[in-house]
Amino acid sequence: MDVSGNVGLALLLTALAGLSTGIGSAVAYFIKKPKMIYLSVTLGFSAGVMIYISFVELLPKALNGVGEILGVTTFFIGIIFIGVIDMVIPKEKNPHHYKELSDISEVKVDKNLMRMGLFTALAIGIHNFPEGLATFGTALSDVKLGAIIALAIAIHNIPEGISVSIPIFYATGNKNKAFIYSFLSGIAEPVGAVIGFLILLPFLSEGVLASLLAFIAGIMVYISLDELLPMAHRYGHGHMVIIGIVLGMFIMALSLLML
Repeated sequence: MDVSGNVGLALLLTALAGLSTGIGSAVAYFIKKPKMIYLSVTLGFSAGVMIYISFVELLPKALNGVGEILGVTTFFIGIIFIGVIDMVIPKEKNPHHYKELSDISEVKVDKNLMRMGLFTALAIGIHNFPEGLATFGTALSDVKLGAIIALAIAIHNIPEGISVSIPIFYATGNKNKAFIYSFLSGIAEPVGAVIGFLILLPFLSEGVLASLLAFIAGIMVYISLDELLPMAHRYGHGHMVIIGIVLGMFIMALSLLML
């Protein structure tokens, strides 16, 4: 089947899906006066997004694609990978070593929070890379189905954009910087499509992509449990953290139901 005529449209759909993180990124612009409760809820929201998408979407797809043994193994390799990175970071820069904060002015200069925001951006960027390949490959062979998948991905990329922009905004007090880092995490999606088209697509197998999804799920679960949730509780409002988690899961569930 000749799919060369669909290349431009497939790339466009993938770009629109990935760059929809910019919608979530813009949320910081609507926060006039930062409050601790906003940060507590949003960090819980971020964890809910990442945990839900890992266990409900990424890991099941991996297990179906490569089997339980390889899928689970790759999942824990992802956890070990990000865990090793975490352990080699000096203790004074590690988010496990922090003091309790009660004033928002302290949050704005919190380098641990900035680091966590960048880690989240990296994880989501890596997650968006295979999403880009998947969207592009589907649209290349079936434009209508590709458009549906692109729409669903665009919707659930919005809370992912929020997950990145809010921690960075609270760490720096700079709305523009928060937007840029979050927006950049979405660029991985069209980049994944371009690389797939130029290099990977002829060699990429379903098994490789499935294994990559399990690896990404491990990274995202580790970041959620080891950094996002401890950081959320650091700023108090324990019940609001739970509300944020459930809200993040609920929004991700709605977006995935559109597939």
